[in-house]
Amino acid sequence: MARFHLDNGARLERLNPLADLSAKGARQSLGLMVNSLYDLDRIEAHDEKFVQGSVAQSRAVAALR
Repeated sequence: MARFHLDNGARLERLNPLADLSAKGARQSLGLMVNSLYDLDRIEAHDEKFVQGSVAQSRAVAALR
C-alpha cells in the first residue's frame, strides 16, 4: 500500500507503532502502520521525488532520523 500511495504523490505523514497487534499485523509489519497525506498542490513534486528515490515526509517523520 505504501508504494501505491507514495508513487501517486502522497507524503509520509505519521508513523503509528503498535497500531496493528493482530497476528497478521505483527507478522507483516511488526504492528507498524503509517498515515499518508495527499497535498493536492504538491502531488506532482512528491511523485517526482519518489521516482528519484526519495520519500516526501512530514517534519515529524523527518525528525525521527
